[in-house]
Amino acid sequence: MRTDLFASRHIGINEGDLQEMLKTVKAESLDQIIDETIPSDIRLAQPLQLSKAMSEHGFLSHIKALSSKNKLFKSYIGLGYHESITPSVILRNILENPGWYTAYTPYQAEIAQGRLEALLNFQTVIADLTGMELANASLLDESTAAAEAMSMLFDVRTRAQKKDNVVKFFVSEEVLPQTISLLQTRSNPLGIELVIGNHGQFEFGSDFFGALLQYPGKYGQVYDYSTFVAKAKENEIKVAVAADILSLVLLTPPGEFGADVVVGTTQRFGIPLGYGGPHAAFFATKEAYKRNIPGRIIGLTKDADGQPALRMALQTREQHIKRDKATSNICTAQVLLAVMAGMYAVYHGPKGLKYIATKVHNHAKTLHQGLLQLGFESLNTAFFDTLKINVTDSDKLRAIAEDKGINFNYIDKGTVSISIHEATDEQDLNSIFTCFAQLKDQKESLSFSEPFDEVIPIALSRKSTFLDNEVFNKYHSETELMRYIKKLERKDLSLNHSMISLGSCTMKLNAASEMLPLSWAEWGNIHPFVPLDQAQGYQEVLHELEKDLSTITGFAATSIQPNSGAQGEYTGLMVIRAYHKSQKEDHRNICLIPASAHGTNPASAVMAGMKVIVTKTDEKGNIDIVDLEEKAKLHSENLAALMVTYPSTHGVFESSIKHITKIIHDHGGQVYMDGANMNAQVGLTNPATIGADVCHLNLHKTFAIPHGGGGPGVGPICVAEQLVPFLPGNPLVKTGGSHAITAISGAPWGSSLVCLISYGYIKMLGEQGLTNSTKIAILNANYIKERLSGRFDVLYTGENGRAAHEMIIDCRPFKQNGIEVTDIAKRLMDYGFHAPTVSFPVAGTLMIEPTESESKTELDRFCDALLAIRNEIDLAVENPENNPLKNAPHTMSMLTSDDWAFPYSRQEAAFPLPYVSDNKFWPTVRRVDDAYGDRNLICSCTPIEAYIESE
Repeated sequence: MRTDLFASRHIGINEGDLQEMLKTVKAESLDQIIDETIPSDIRLAQPLQLSKAMSEHGFLSHIKALSSKNKLFKSYIGLGYHESITPSVILRNILENPGWYTAYTPYQAEIAQGRLEALLNFQTVIADLTGMELANASLLDESTAAAEAMSMLFDVRTRAQKKDNVVKFFVSEEVLPQTISLLQTRSNPLGIELVIGNHGQFEFGSDFFGALLQYPGKYGQVYDYSTFVAKAKENEIKVAVAADILSLVLLTPPGEFGADVVVGTTQRFGIPLGYGGPHAAFFATKEAYKRNIPGRIIGLTKDADGQPALRMALQTREQHIKRDKATSNICTAQVLLAVMAGMYAVYHGPKGLKYIATKVHNHAKTLHQGLLQLGFESLNTAFFDTLKINVTDSDKLRAIAEDKGINFNYIDKGTVSISIHEATDEQDLNSIFTCFAQLKDQKESLSFSEPFDEVIPIALSRKSTFLDNEVFNKYHSETELMRYIKKLERKDLSLNHSMISLGSCTMKLNAASEMLPLSWAEWGNIHPFVPLDQAQGYQEVLHELEKDLSTITGFAATSIQPNSGAQGEYTGLMVIRAYHKSQKEDHRNICLIPASAHGTNPASAVMAGMKVIVTKTDEKGNIDIVDLEEKAKLHSENLAALMVTYPSTHGVFESSIKHITKIIHDHGGQVYMDGANMNAQVGLTNPATIGADVCHLNLHKTFAIPHGGGGPGVGPICVAEQLVPFLPGNPLVKTGGSHAITAISGAPWGSSLVCLISYGYIKMLGEQGLTNSTKIAILNANYIKERLSGRFDVLYTGENGRAAHEMIIDCRPFKQNGIEVTDIAKRLMDYGFHAPTVSFPVAGTLMIEPTESESKTELDRFCDALLAIRNEIDLAVENPENNPLKNAPHTMSMLTSDDWAFPYSRQEAAFPLPYVSDNKFWPTVRRVDDAYGDRNLICSCTPIEAYIESE
């Protein structure tokens, strides 16, 4: 084995295993498997034109050299992004720990209690600091959270009032420019009219349904919004407030002056700038809107023994249920970052947060006083951390500051703003002051001893307490926090314990060498709005990544701005929408979507202003071409797009795909390909070859960004030549096409920091490694299929009887034995495995995807577990309500109890196969009661007494 070849470390199958597996799948070679799986008319004629594969050592040297091209200036730009300090105990034990970053979304609550508790902590922090009743478990960024607030309030008001003319949304001119740009993107397709203006001069009209305020304002002014909110309520207008989370430690929470929704980012709570992301946004609202809030909520319930347990409540995959009736397409979150931000609050506690906020504020007051003494005019009368200063020549100041390695926010020729942050110390303040003194040709130094007047009015000063719960007042030493983090980690089954075979979610290896650079300051401490010459390392990585993704997909260009897969879907459709408009065909609004499509597809289409028409699938799970063609003809004049997943959501390469895409083009539409299954295409075929016009990619699936317990994700779109001009832009940094649509996420290049991972993945695998990864992924799926043959029926296969990279096994026949698919999912926990995807896209099934990074040994363990469970299903008929499947999962407390009232042994319950005892994972709770938790919603760290009272 070549020890310097990354592919040999990433791909889990060695040559000896390969030959055994080929015998099992009845193939002479790996290429035979591929030939029997992928239609010949869509195979690539040439290898991908990518750079030669790097070794791991070579990549780390390369990425280090690139990092040195980033200039680490002291940035005081603000605008929603501030340098913060990540406590080392959180950096080492969460961000750098595969036990946290390789976990999947906590749909299987019994083996995710640690992450769920960490997210409950996050929700409590947000609810307490904002003064709201309810918070979700994070959104993508502040700007998209604001857009979700607008959409939710629009839905709530229009449904309540049943008036078509209530379509206006007021946006204060104090709102961050990137947020306004994103609101423009999201409002237009929904028929919402944005009115941007001065909140103090706003005329409250009956045609307004909501308003958005910024607190403090974009350049630091702290406004008293109480009168505005009171007038809004008189006029039945709902108010959202975008708030700075650290400022709320000292300022009156928006919930206390009547806000209906509060949004923002928790980046200030120990999360690196990362050139724009990923950062966990927050969304807090009133209990009355608990069934309207977008994203995920973590709630308390009870398990089968009546003990407290956590799980995702209410909104769990709501778009998969509501489809085109969903009001949001949110399918992911920023879980890893939310965990870190919540743990930052746990570590510092209320007193520590107050110390940090007060230090930041006092530093701002110190600088403010010094600048006044220099003769500068301050334009802010009340502020927390940001000063708006009148200067005679901002260009001259910029030259002085950049010479000293400092960035300010240059508003115009005569105005600048300076945002102080947690990492600012007295030496930094002196450096800032010196820039202004030099502008005045003076040599004074900053005084740190003078008494300063209060600049936050008493009416706006926080008087309520926050974070009173025990968890925020207990773990303030590193030893204690380290142990608390470890305690939670032990409750979660992650990829570092066993294979997670989730179909459509591609839980592959997240290699250490890909992850290491994320901790380097040269990548973490770059503000997203610095001049481009300060981020040349980032620019090289991002442009090269875009180029490689374009090569892999066969398209002309790529935008990596979307920071989730569902957001990539929406972006692709918005680009198609802009293209049709440029062709004077903006009447095209029909989107055809197969019945088997991902649930986010119809939700994304509706958000993009399109009308969804569902097309049928045939008995083999393929698109019904007759039905598709009939509907394409029927809607030919107004056909905008087809949304298609390839290989299909059923795990099959449909041989008629080129005919399908031609039908759409013949009727004037564009083809959007959902890239969820790109792991089966790379190097063998591509979206351009099948006839698509745009696809989104899940970098957190195919291209190795870790799932992080449900995020971060990156969902770039790759487009054909005619769509390039419409790639999304940014109001502050030039990016996107020549006729760019407005922003899709707040930062110009989205979650730039984690794009380093996919960049490393591609550079270390190279063309051959990427192509072999795809081949092995397909082999592994077919190997599992053959091993399960005769005991589990695979629902769909290709024309030659092969699966693609994933397959669906049918568990519906087991109902005759009293066994549901959920019972199988829970029983797999006793065998040390996370369940495959449950009941999607077909109810009563399991969708299995092994990926290329698993070994034959692990594949065999998984198959052995499923086959053993199949035997248990046969025996379940003897006692349908009391058997190992119905009682699964089995906890340690059950096994060590003095009582054992089950008709099978403890050994059978907890150690059903010999390998389990060698690496036993114990679920920490028994099966959770979801319905009970939804009826008794508790979504913060409420004392257990309150939980008991709710019963």
